[in-house]
Amino acid sequence: MRRASAVTAVAVLVVALLVAAVASVLLGARWIGPTSLLDPTSPTHEIAAVRLDRTLLGLAVGGALGLVGALMQGLTRNPLADPGVLGVNAGASLAMVVAISVMGVSDMRAYVWWAFAGAAIALVLVHAIASVGRDGATPVKVAIAGAALTAAVTSWVSGLLLVDRKTVESFRLWQVGTVAGRGDEVLLIGLPFLLVGAVLGLACARTLNALALGDDLARGLGRHVVRDRLVVGVATVLLAGSAVALAGPIAFVGLIVPHGVRALVGPDYRLVLPLSLGFGAVLVVAADTVGRLVLPPGEVQVGIMSAVVGVPVFLHLVRRGRIGAL
Repeated sequence: MRRASAVTAVAVLVVALLVAAVASVLLGARWIGPTSLLDPTSPTHEIAAVRLDRTLLGLAVGGALGLVGALMQGLTRNPLADPGVLGVNAGASLAMVVAISVMGVSDMRAYVWWAFAGAAIALVLVHAIASVGRDGATPVKVAIAGAALTAAVTSWVSGLLLVDRKTVESFRLWQVGTVAGRGDEVLLIGLPFLLVGAVLGLACARTLNALALGDDLARGLGRHVVRDRLVVGVATVLLAGSAVALAGPIAFVGLIVPHGVRALVGPDYRLVLPLSLGFGAVLVVAADTVGRLVLPPGEVQVGIMSAVVGVPVFLHLVRRGRIGAL
């Protein structure tokens, strides 16, 4: 298949972002006109304002998940790497359960801090475990450490939930992944971390291009491999921790978006990273909008919709041979 040029890919992304954002504000259990957002006297103004906050959060979280998926896959050279594989979701989940069950936390803003801390600690632990031994944190060891930590933490979360049924009710909605019910104050808490992580992550394009050649060749090109991996890791912590803290563990975005982008424009991370950020935002907002339309007046949370969309897309990429070693 002939790959698209960078200009074509960016043009498609801009159109998709505009369509997804506008549709997210206008569509739902109730249609609202485009003037409702600007007219405070409109009876649907409050609905439009809530949907705008939801759309902005979806764009931020989706962009972070798309970008962090590309960063993780480049860092570990594992085509299946995403926040779920490397322990981020599990770490955030454990922190949330401890906050609710042990500390009695009930404020949404406090949830964000606890989940972010859990996700960040999980990533640091994975890297520390993988660093044990003569070879340091190799891609294979990082993936194995992430899988082991995820299995252990998931069992702890299940055990805590079994003995505290009240915690299940508070934890359930966050666990499936959602951008509903979050005000702009929640986004503002995570925004500084998302911005710093995005800038740092996008600056790692040349680093990941070098690391893709292997550590030995990267050193031959003058790269400081340990330092480069640390910088990418910091960006990963900021992005993954913030995204999971704000919206819960939304599956498949960080996994399929980078592969779709590579199929579109090739393996150059100077294109893969920014386009993964953009198309990740499109996917989350589009999935959230569709989730509001399929079962009116109720809705399907974005974490479920992203899985419904992500599974067939992922299988299609596998069947077409688009997923291979990085």
